[in-house]
Amino acid sequence: MHTTPPDRFLIPTLSLCNFVIGVGAFGIIGLVEPLGDDLQLSAAQTGQLLTAYAVAYALLSPLLVASTGRVGRRRIMAAGFALFALAAIMSALSTGLTGLNIARVLAAAGAGIFTPLAAAVAASLSPEHQRAKVLAAVFFGLTMSQVVGVPASSWIAYTFGWRWTFWLIFAMALPCVWLIWTRVPAGLKFQPVTMGDLRDVVAEGRLMLAIMFTATFIGSQYILFTYIAPLLSATMGFGRDGIAMVLMVSGFGAVAGNVLGGFLSDRYGWRITLTWLCIAQMCVLPVFSLLPMSVPLLIVFAFLWAMGSWSFMAAQQVRLITIAGHRAPVVLSLNAAAIYVGAAIGSAVGGLMITGFGLLSLGITAGVGAACALVHLTLSARLNPLSEARP
Repeated sequence: MHTTPPDRFLIPTLSLCNFVIGVGAFGIIGLVEPLGDDLQLSAAQTGQLLTAYAVAYALLSPLLVASTGRVGRRRIMAAGFALFALAAIMSALSTGLTGLNIARVLAAAGAGIFTPLAAAVAASLSPEHQRAKVLAAVFFGLTMSQVVGVPASSWIAYTFGWRWTFWLIFAMALPCVWLIWTRVPAGLKFQPVTMGDLRDVVAEGRLMLAIMFTATFIGSQYILFTYIAPLLSATMGFGRDGIAMVLMVSGFGAVAGNVLGGFLSDRYGWRITLTWLCIAQMCVLPVFSLLPMSVPLLIVFAFLWAMGSWSFMAAQQVRLITIAGHRAPVVLSLNAAAIYVGAAIGSAVGGLMITGFGLLSLGITAGVGAACALVHLTLSARLNPLSEARP
C-alpha cells in the first residue's frame, strides 16, 4: 500500500468531485420556488426531493459500498460519479415529481458510492500523522458547495430556469469522471469489504455507537439550522438580504471550520478535538435564544457556530478509520448516512419545539443537544478499547 498520494492532483480532484456532489445534493434548496412554479408543485412537494435524496443516501450508501467491495476502487468511484451525472440529466429532463424523485434516488446512490470511498482512498494513501488534514482537504469541496454552489444554483434557477441548474451540474460532473479515472491510482491493494463486513459492523454495538455520534452532533446543529431563516425573520426582522448575509457568513465559518478541524485533530487528537467542539457548541447555540441582538454580534456568533459545526468531521473520520481497520469504507459510508439521520432527527425535534414553545426555544434546545452529543462521545470513547486521546 502507498504511504503518500502518487499524484499531487489526487486530493484536489477528490475535493472538486465532492464540490459537484454538494451542489447536486443541496442545490435543490434554492430551486424550491422556481421548480414548484414551473411544475405546479407545492413547497412541501418540492421539499420532498431533499428528503428522497437523504433517505436514499442513508439506505443505499452502506449497501452499495459493501456489495462492490471486490471491485477496483477507481472503477467503482468512476461508475458512481457517472451515475450521479446521469441523474443530473434525468432531473433536467423530468416533467413531474415522480421522475425527479427517481433521479434524486439515483444521484444519492452515485454520491453514496463515491464520497465514502474518496475518504477511504485519501486516508489510505496518506501518512497517519497527516490523515486529518488530508480528509479535511477532501471534504473542503463539500464545504465550498455550501458557500458558492448553493447560492449560484439558486441564482441560475431564478434567472434562466431550474433545469439549467441540473444541466450545469451535469457539465461539471462529466469531466470529474475523467479526472477520477486519470488521477485515482489503478490497482490499489485494499482488503475487500463485503456484505458480511456491513452485517458485522451493524451488529457491533460499540462501533455503531461511535458512528452514531455523527448523528447526535449533526442533530444538535439541525435543531437550529433548519429553522434559522424564520427565526431571523421573526426576531431580527430580516428579509431575503439579511438572511442571505447570515448564511454567507455561516458559509465562510464552515470553510474555516473545515480547515481548523483537520489541524486540531492532527495536533491534539480526535478525542480532545471532539470534546471541546461539543463544549463550544453548548456555549454558542443557546445564544440564539437571546435574539434580537446587534447585527455585528449576530454575525460573530453565526460565524463561530458554523465554524464549530464543520470542525468535527475530520476528527470523527480519523477516529472511525482508526477503529475500523479494513472495514473503513463500510464504516465511512455508515458515517455519511448518519449525517442524514442526524439532520432528519434534528429537524423533527426543532419542529416540535417550535410548535410547543416557539422559535426562541431553538437555541437552548440545540445547546442541550450538544450536551447530549458530549455524553454520547464520552460513553462511546470509554466503551471502545481503541479510543485513545491521540490518533
